Amino acid sequence: MIFLGAAVSLTGKYALNGTNIKNAYELAVSEVNGNGGVKVGGRTYKLTVRYYDDELTPARGTELAERLIKQDGVKFMLGPYNSGLTKAVLPMVEKYRVPMIEANGAARELFTRGYRYIFAVLSTSDQYLTPAIDLAAEHAGDLGKTKDKLRVALAMENDPFAQDVRAGVRRNGMMVVIDDQNCRPSSRTFR
Repeated sequence: MIFLGAAVSLTGKYALNGTNIKNAYELAVSEVNGNGGVKVGGRTYKLTVRYYDDELTPARGTELAERLIKQDGVKFMLGPYNSGLTKAVLPMVEKYRVPMIEANGAARELFTRGYRYIFAVLSTSDQYLTPAIDLAAEHAGDLGKTKDKLRVALAMENDPFAQDVRAGVRRNGMMVVIDDQNCRPSSRTFR
């Protein structure tokens, strides 16, 4: 058996996202185990995951990462939901040299600071809107405009992820008509 550990937000603002990532991790483990497991050095191992609720608190996430590694003995980590929590957990991952597969923390700084034990297959957040921006630029001529005459409005939370998305959009050469860097999420639901 190979034991994996994950501290994800099962309560708090990102509870739905944390539950979704837990379900995704469970689906992946089920698929791997259902196909015979993981082969290492001629032996086959099944996977299992130990989860804890990080309560959307970086300090709690850090504490739980250390607990998973030191007390529970996990040899591999699955990353938390967002970039801030991932950043908080990384010092434990690095300290104990435990590889962490990151599925959701996409802030550029997570991958540019020289961390050696974080692995991911996702785009960094500064590239999230690149396809949409490229598509708009490609069709600017259909509107009788050049790319630099297209207007874009930005309203972002002030966190590493959102600010990376903002920076990626600002680099595209379009005219930024609103640039609000300190938006707070609304509790209202739009339909």
